[in-house]
Amino acid sequence: MKSVIKVMRIKQGKHSTLSEIYVNNQFVCYGLENIPRPVKIRGETAIPAGRYSLGFNREGGMNGRYYDDYPKLHRGMLEILDIPNFRYVYFHKGNSYKQTAGCVLVGSQYVLEDGDYSLLASGVAYKKLYSLVTEQMAQGPVEVQVG
Repeated sequence: MKSVIKVMRIKQGKHSTLSEIYVNNQFVCYGLENIPRPVKIRGETAIPAGRYSLGFNREGGMNGRYYDDYPKLHRGMLEILDIPNFRYVYFHKGNSYKQTAGCVLVGSQYVLEDGDYSLLASGVAYKKLYSLVTEQMAQGPVEVQVG
């Protein structure tokens, strides 16, 4: 049976999109993206709603930083694959829409300030999500549903 990560968008800020992230229908953490746009702006646009595969990306500077931060946990960045006109889209830690770079940030809590959502306890949420997802990936394909 294919494992599923659901990124369910629940609230819209001026520049931010808040979501709940579920792994096999179990709530794990909150997610934060930029706002959806009809025309993509590089690094400032939410992922189009849809179904995507998940894989490991083991290249680039971010991968090295996460290996340094989590040497016993890190096996590669969790990359959402095959998104039209998007590349290098990861689940990663961060707090503000300004840190998304077109990716999905994760956090254990959220706040609304000046019309935008921010995440709190991002490192805690990242370790939880990463552990669950890598365990699922070891058993077979993982699908990401965004919507």
